[in-house]
Amino acid sequence: MSPAKDKVRLGGMALQNGILVHSFDHWAAAVRGGDGEVKLASGRKPDLPDVVTATPLLRGVARMFEIVYLLPTIKRNLPEARLPMESPGMGAALAGSAVLAHVIRRTRLHPATVEMVTAGAALVPAMMALRGSRIAGYHGAEHKAIGGYEKDGAPVDIAKEHERCGSHMVGPLLIASTAGNLLVSRLPATRRGPARLVASVAAMGAATEAFAWMQRHREHPLARAMQRPGYELQRVAATREPSAGELEVAEAALHEVLRLEGAQAA
Repeated sequence: MSPAKDKVRLGGMALQNGILVHSFDHWAAAVRGGDGEVKLASGRKPDLPDVVTATPLLRGVARMFEIVYLLPTIKRNLPEARLPMESPGMGAALAGSAVLAHVIRRTRLHPATVEMVTAGAALVPAMMALRGSRIAGYHGAEHKAIGGYEKDGAPVDIAKEHERCGSHMVGPLLIASTAGNLLVSRLPATRRGPARLVASVAAMGAATEAFAWMQRHREHPLARAMQRPGYELQRVAATREPSAGELEVAEAALHEVLRLEGAQAA
């Protein structure tokens, strides 16, 4: 189901011990502190120029970096927050992915095969680190809280998989990254470093545009096919059914954003 027209459009991100929920203008983070109490912090997001938010490719990249910008703000205002990348398991997974990608790039495989395998290798360790973790529980809580608001239902009754989860960008991002890096591999070695960075940013922009198209044409057969990998990632690894305590934290962040927006849950 799509959110009603009078609903605030929301997104979110799971932390190790809580949830970030954000609208276009505001953010709120709620975590479970060491003393067992729910801690909360919130604020206004930086205003992006209209030329940025209205420009295809650029707008998606800007929204991605907006979230990256918020992370140190959250830590400053809510020191108890534990970001996903602070998890030892996640750090090890990311390091392992980088090493594996480096090894694969030094093989004699066909460049297209190298890029496809490298893109996949970057995903698998992270998914394995997420599976069954606290982050997966809070990710499920985030989806259920936001879904409950959007559908005027009780969060506990809402599916833990969500149609606007960033996991739906994985397929388009892998395809765009593979295509971009394949083009970069044809350049002289001295130019590949900067070109790979540009290709990565371009792939991110292309993936966000594909994601937006999927949301506008959700019933289109191609959109359904593109969404399927994301749903499976959520079902198998990226989310799990949250506990009552995790749902409480998610709803605290949700209600704070709605308060800042002058809205309210049903």
